Formats: sequence, structure tokens, C-alpha cells
Amino acid sequence: MYAIDLMKKEHSDIQRMIGCMHNLCCKILENDSDVCDENSVLKTGTINAFYGFIDFTRNYADHHHHGKEEKILFPVMSENLGKMAENLVTHGMLVEHDLGRAHIRSLETSLKLYKEKAKTEHKLSVITETMGYANLLLLHTEKENSVVYTFAERMLNQDLKDKIDEECKKFEEEQSKLGVQEKYLKMLEDFSSAYFISA
Repeated sequence: MYAIDLMKKEHSDIQRMIGCMHNLCCKILENDSDVCDENSVLKTGTINAFYGFIDFTRNYADHHHHGKEEKILFPVMSENLGKMAENLVTHGMLVEHDLGRAHIRSLETSLKLYKEKAKTEHKLSVITETMGYANLLLLHTEKENSVVYTFAERMLNQDLKDKIDEECKKFEEEQSKLGVQEKYLKMLEDFSSAYFISA
């Protein structure tokens, strides 16, 4: 199924970005000179990396990837696969999407506070919210790959699968015209180069 294969590929992209941010957080804890100055203050480039991560999560992981799930796949599942699908989507996947957004909002707040005053507690919050999001999304994407998508592929009839595929292709074409995939996959390559995550 085109849509499912595409979403699994996007999960790999998201997991790769999370790996980069995990490495960046480790470098901060190790007081690595690439990311902190001699006084353990985060360098401007490090702070910018976190803002880049926020941009990636909001516009690629959330709007681009979760957009297809929330507007195309999940509604079809909820409407056609009964209570089990509705519970899985409404009380599972959508709740986790919202939890991820909350981590990113808190990360943005923590960065703002750190820029105003470079206190250890703000630095800790930056790391905590980043890794909170990371851990949530790693579990979330694996659950979708192994449970949600498998359930959809097995239980939806072919007409509904074709409808989902067609709508996803249209969504991808619209996003491609805006340069979304190109921008964020290039950003992912840049992060991978900077934080030593192999492709």
C-alpha cells in the first residue's frame, strides 16, 4: 500500500532526526566543546539546532506526516473498522500526537528562558523536553508500524485502500510544490552530518 509504505519511510526520517538530537543532548551532558563554551553555556549554533529540531517536528513530523494520518488514514479507519479502530486512533495515536506537541511547546519555552538567562535548570528542561519527545515518538512510530498500519492493511477493503493511496498522493504532490519534502530532508541530512548519524 503506497500510503503505508510512505508513512513508514517518514517514520525512519523522524527516528533518524531523533537519533541526531539524542547525540546532541549527550554532547551537552559531556560538555563537548563543539556544543558548549568554556563556561558550559550552550553555543549559539547549539541553540539554533534545537530551533531547527522544533521546525522539523512541527512541519515535517507533525504537519506533513501526522497530517496524512489525521486527515486521511485515521478517519477512514475510525469510520469503517469499528470500535477497536476508533479506540486505537482516538484514545491512542491522537493522544500521543498531542503529547508530542506539548513536549515541543515546552521545549520552545525552555529555549526562550535559556536565551534570557543561561541557567542550568533551563538547560536541563531543554534536554528533558527533547528526550521526552524523542522517547515518546520512538515508541509511537514503532506502535504504528507494527500495530496500526498492519491492522489497516489487513482489515480495510481494496476500495478504501485505493482511496487512501489516492488522497496521500495528492497531498504529497501539493507538499512537493511547496518544497516541503526537499527542505526537511535536506535539513535531516545536515543534522546527520553534524551529529554523526549514518544514513
